[in-house]
Amino acid sequence: MRADCEAQVIEAVRAARADRTPVEIVAGGTRRSVGRPMLNENGQALAQLDVSGLSGIRKYEPEELIVTAGPATPLAEIVGTLAARNQRLGFDPADWSRLLGSNGVATLGGALSADASGSGRLRHGSARDSLLGFHAVNGLGEVFRGGSRVVKNVTGFDLPKLMCGAFGTLAVLTEVTFRVYPRPTHSVTLCLKDIDAANGLAALRSIAHSALEPAGLAYLPAGWLPDIGQGAALIRLEGAPQPLEEKVTMAHGLLGHAHAARVEDGIDLFARIGSGALFADIEGDIWRLQVAPADAPRVANDLNAPRWLGDWAGGAIWLAAPPADAARIRSIAAAAKGQAMLLRAAPRQRASLGLFAPQPPVLADLTRRVKAAFDPLSLFNPNRF
Repeated sequence: MRADCEAQVIEAVRAARADRTPVEIVAGGTRRSVGRPMLNENGQALAQLDVSGLSGIRKYEPEELIVTAGPATPLAEIVGTLAARNQRLGFDPADWSRLLGSNGVATLGGALSADASGSGRLRHGSARDSLLGFHAVNGLGEVFRGGSRVVKNVTGFDLPKLMCGAFGTLAVLTEVTFRVYPRPTHSVTLCLKDIDAANGLAALRSIAHSALEPAGLAYLPAGWLPDIGQGAALIRLEGAPQPLEEKVTMAHGLLGHAHAARVEDGIDLFARIGSGALFADIEGDIWRLQVAPADAPRVANDLNAPRWLGDWAGGAIWLAAPPADAARIRSIAAAAKGQAMLLRAAPRQRASLGLFAPQPPVLADLTRRVKAAFDPLSLFNPNRF
């Protein structure tokens, strides 16, 4: 089935409901291999609802700091349009295509549905912090809306937040409105070399808690970059030329006697860190853990992974691990009151483990009730988690 407008989405959903036929919602297709494979009870691929036609920027008001677009609009189109007016999306959408080996086109709706935020999330928050409003079709074939197109109006903000990270399991999005932010004219990436994980992550936390408003904070252990010794703490700062140099001076002061060198390709490096692209050619399952930054050194030590890195000042830990380590990884994340997301694995491993660890009974019951309220017959991307 293909739907190129909201009316066709309604028609397709009502047809699927009448036949009780679950569907896989597909647009760019770059994140299809995340989560459990979309199979029916007979082990066959689900019918697809192709919404790639719901594309294009519908309203862009630079002065009001908002952009409205179809969910299938390519990320590259959004980023390019905003950049032409010196603006950007605050959540720094991460394109997982290289990590997952995908050939499709990363879309705005895909980034929203996965809450796929890059390294720049540190400053302006995740996708759910930037989504102002949306239009969607529920499992009954009904159109509903959440939020608004006004930055200062917080009415209904909770409903947009539900759509972020739902991986298309609640509704079919037909339009989304995001807040946008000014794009600084200059940036500098500082690299503090030959520092171990505990001290490197501590240095990043000190920068995070300062008035510097860093645009990126990451720790790379030995092996990721040449000549970094035990590891490197990376600090990305942004601003106009003179204020930016003042930030650099302040950063050196916070780091004490340590001297941080400047990295020439810092923007590209942070893009590869935030999207997981550094792990594209590394064998094994790829995980991303979200933990409190203060717990990151202990979590990293417990994981003892040969290949790992810490983004968001340690709040996001990426690692590669053999399939047999899955239970141990999720146990370590749970002990830190964090979350472990299995982003890349073989189909059988994904089918067995799902995207997230099983929820506690009370939370699982709440999740089921929320899902049933939007999609009573579980038509959309069923059992993906």
